[in-house]
Amino acid sequence: MLFRFIWLDVAPEGAALKTEEAEEQLLIEAAQKNPGRFAELYEANFERVYAYVASRVRNRDEAQDVTADVFHKALANLRHFEWRGAPFAAWLYRIAANAISDRASRAARERDIPPPDDPPVHDSGLEQVERRARLFRLVRSLPKDQHRVIELRFAQEMSIREIAQAMGRTEGAVKQLQFRALETLRERWADEAGGAHA
Repeated sequence: MLFRFIWLDVAPEGAALKTEEAEEQLLIEAAQKNPGRFAELYEANFERVYAYVASRVRNRDEAQDVTADVFHKALANLRHFEWRGAPFAAWLYRIAANAISDRASRAARERDIPPPDDPPVHDSGLEQVERRARLFRLVRSLPKDQHRVIELRFAQEMSIREIAQAMGRTEGAVKQLQFRALETLRERWADEAGGAHA
């Protein structure tokens, strides 16, 4: 596995993309033959799908439900997936867009409100989704207390005082954890961005 990453760093960018596409195609074919292998596709795509859904569904619980629905539908329909050179995530985004639209339509029918038009999936939107997925991954890699502070502060929008009470810490300790977490995230973000352009 280490060899693969070293090779990708020195290989031409097109070769790295071809290798990733080939690996993804092999994963898809394996999962089509053995649904137990779908877990690998789930792990590889969860963050980007959740980021896509969360950017369109403001309620966190609903975003989690929609994301779960997306992967459930993807697994149920995997045998119909045909490799056409597009990333597997593009297929998942279409499933997610349909799931979001279906939920909006159902909610509108319940309230007699016309459903909103589906926003088209644009490349710039996908870039934003990728950035969010990357951020989610970086936050999850933080030490437990730092991760919890960031989640409570920014995802649940709690105040420093509320977080201190929830964690049984002083406000100063929570501020320090938040500071360290943000510094670590900035450094890791810059490191990854630098590695991507190297």
